[in-house]
Parts: sequence; structure tokens; C-alpha cells
Amino acid sequence: MTTRRRKSKAALRKLIRQLSRAADERRAQGRYDVAEPLYLRALSLAELFCGGEDVAAVCNNLAVLYKYTGRFDEAERLYLRALLLLAQSLGPEHPEIATLYHNLGGLEHARGRFAAGEPLARRSVEIRERTLGPHHPDVAADIAALAAILDGQGKRDEAESLYLRALAIFEREYGPEHYEIAVNLNNLAALKYAQGRYDEAEGLYRRALAIKEKLLTAEHPDVAMTLNNLAVLCKAQGRYAEAAALYERALMIFESSFGTEHPKVISCRNNYASLMRKMEWRTNED
Repeated sequence: MTTRRRKSKAALRKLIRQLSRAADERRAQGRYDVAEPLYLRALSLAELFCGGEDVAAVCNNLAVLYKYTGRFDEAERLYLRALLLLAQSLGPEHPEIATLYHNLGGLEHARGRFAAGEPLARRSVEIRERTLGPHHPDVAADIAALAAILDGQGKRDEAESLYLRALAIFEREYGPEHYEIAVNLNNLAALKYAQGRYDEAEGLYRRALAIKEKLLTAEHPDVAMTLNNLAVLCKAQGRYAEAAALYERALMIFESSFGTEHPKVISCRNNYASLMRKMEWRTNED
């Protein structure tokens, strides 16, 4: 390769990284409709001029976006394409391979196919612990993802132990107000809610909500997810008016971010409708 061609390829890679970073920022802000065309442009350039690891990186990031927006089949195809490309270039035990297994497991979790996600999540933990050691924050992220999948199968003792281990690593590495901590507090709260430990669950949900509102914005879909979960808890405790206000706020955010037909929107809308029916029934009874 000539010097001129090397410089040209380096410039293209720089542009691809810039487009991907800009898309990542929009995705983090919940601006998914703006992020997608940036990713698609980056992917097109990577396919035309670079290939290999450059294509895999953009495929992975775009797949994350599609998972968030409920386009699960498209996300799976991109994750598997990235996994194949990275396995060919980096080998089967590289930490980036663990990232793809982590993400594929997370996709199965989003689909509600928890048993299918478990071996993928365990594979990511195995690779990352072997390459990075047991106390690395990337290992904590893998452990937390596995915990969520186990929780979905009702394996709550192991899941709780893993959540607590992940939280300890994150708090040591990042301090008390990091996004990963908020995510895991939310998930641990959901586990405790399922066990009927409502007071513990509420404290965790409210701490998660405060961190998310501080780090993201009050209108971010991740904030809405915790609002929805907190509403479920309030309803279970008979605090219907509080639950209704939380559902209303969550639904407004979800619809603004995803439109009207996303699975999260439908689930939140159904939860809210169920609460309204219950409140109407109680009013008529009185």
C-alpha cells in the first residue's frame, strides 16, 4: 500500500469513528432517529473502504440502537455479523468477542428469551474474567447482564449475589453516581420487588431514578423505565394516585422517544390502563 493510500484509509477511519461517536452521543440522549442515519453512513463507509474490525464496530453499535428501538431481528443479524468478523480477525478469546456475547445475551433478555440468553451471558463472563481478571468493571457489566437473565428465569439467589458483586465493583471504580450503578440499582430493585421486599425495592428504585435524572435528562427513556417500575411497585402497595402520576410521566416519555407501537410503550400503556380500571372499580364500589 502506498503512503498516499495509507493516509487516505487513515482519514476514512477517522471519519467513521467521528460519525460513530456522534451517533453514540445521540443514542445516549435518546435521539434514536438522529443516531440511525449517522451509524448507517459510518457502516457504508466502513464496508466500502475498510472492512473487518471497522465494519464489526459499527455493526455492534447500530445493533445496540436497534435493540433499544425494538428492532430485534435486525439487531441480531448485526451482532452475529460483528461476531463473525471479530472472531476471524481477533480469535475467539478476545475481550471484544465477550462484548458481542454480552450484547447477544442482552438481546435475548429484551426478547424475554432468558434461557436462550444465559449461555451467551456466561460465555461473556468467562472470556472477560480470563482476560481482564475478576475485578474489572467490564467483568462487572457482564456479571450484571447475567444476573438480569437469571432473574428472568426465577434464579433469584444467584442473581442477587451477582448484582451485589457488580455494584461493589462499579462503586469502587466509579463512585456512587455512575450510570452503570443506576442500571444495576434498578435491576436489583426489580428482583426485590419480585420477592415482596417492597420497602427495599422502593429505596433502590428512587436512588436509581435520582442518578438517571442527574446524568441523563428528566425526559430520557431510561428514566421512564424506572418511573414505570416504581409505578408498578406503588400500585402493588395500593398507592394508586402516586402510581398513576408515575405511569403518566413514563408513558409521555416513552411515546416521545419511541412512538406508539414500541414494546415498552405498549407495556407501559397496558399497565396504566389496568391501573385506571382498578381505580374506576374502587370508585364505583365506594
